[in-house]
Amino acid sequence: MVKRRGRGKSVGSADPVPDSQLPSVSIAMVNATTLLGVVLLARHGDRVEFFQDPFTYNPAQTFLTALGSVQEQTLGAFLRATYLDPSSPAVIDGINADVADINQLDIRADAGGEGAVILTSVQGLLQGLYPPTTDNNITLANGTTVVAPLGGYQAIPVESVEPNEDISLEGFTSCPNFDNHISQFYASPEFAAEATIAKPFLEQLQYYLGNRSIDFVNMYNIFDFVNVQLQHNATFLAELPATYGAQAYYYANFHENGVFTDASPGGIGNIAIRTVLPSIFTSLDRIANASDPLKLALSEISYKPFISLFNVTQATIADPGIAGIVDYASAVALEVHAPATPSDEPTVNMRFKNGTSDPTFHDLTLFGAGSLPLSQFISQLAPSAVNTTQQWCTVCNQTTLRGCSVYFE
Repeated sequence: MVKRRGRGKSVGSADPVPDSQLPSVSIAMVNATTLLGVVLLARHGDRVEFFQDPFTYNPAQTFLTALGSVQEQTLGAFLRATYLDPSSPAVIDGINADVADINQLDIRADAGGEGAVILTSVQGLLQGLYPPTTDNNITLANGTTVVAPLGGYQAIPVESVEPNEDISLEGFTSCPNFDNHISQFYASPEFAAEATIAKPFLEQLQYYLGNRSIDFVNMYNIFDFVNVQLQHNATFLAELPATYGAQAYYYANFHENGVFTDASPGGIGNIAIRTVLPSIFTSLDRIANASDPLKLALSEISYKPFISLFNVTQATIADPGIAGIVDYASAVALEVHAPATPSDEPTVNMRFKNGTSDPTFHDLTLFGAGSLPLSQFISQLAPSAVNTTQQWCTVCNQTTLRGCSVYFE
């Protein structure tokens, strides 16, 4: 089971892990067949305070910190040690380890409401995944060898996914039916019961919150304020009672898990991952295709799709501790392994690393199994996928924004 942070720690508060201390990959955790490639989902790094409208999740601007960049670089170095190091039991077969082959990579980042935080984060991750090398050079016609700047810095192309042009990485905003789902959750007996339990704690916490609302509806924003202050405000860290950070995290996990899940895989509560699924399917199929050069696909995202992914794959049944807000610089890996025999097909398994304080990947289940044939994995989730903007407009009942007006004229 993947354990959540201990009492009183803030999310993403781990100290950066030097490359020399990165853990080796346990052979027991890795499928014995050849690893053909991996599809990665990674959360951004540490940032300053971030406000979201609790009824629509429309976000305000925020900014990545230096710590956040280091967390992402550390994650990238870990992924390098796991998937690019020839001595790793999980090395990807045929991937260029030192100088990036951009044909083997597909990198995307959500460029939505959190501003440049996610887009900037992926640059830090890539610096750890493919660090500068003097092998990144070119020899000119006159015989002069020129090494790329900064000792061989590798500039890897990143697709900036703008929500108003592509709903795939942020399908949960501007979605009226999702807004209705949120309101229904807030009106549920389950929410009311948890709000009653949380009330005494929030009344005690209010002293430290300034004029921020302690309505349980606002629980994510309460947690985010506490979490950011614990990381960046020494006075706040010294004055806040030791258990309050963990308590705020606990209630925020309940809150966000209720918002970003649904009883049915195809329910609107899972919209955060339903729009991501088509790109996951495409990348998995490409990796399994021997004639396609793709080896590693990465989507840099917020915490929301992680919650929905763990729900729709039923991973939380075996590991309930993963339900909720993943830490900064967390990563999910969907690994594609070669067939065990010529008559079989490639298989997919899922692994999770919860931030920089988590030393290694942990195996998660997919629909109760350790791994699934690729076709079965896709067929299980395909009915829930939102494949086009037009389909998203219908699913969300959005008739004007993000180009939806052309479908409702």
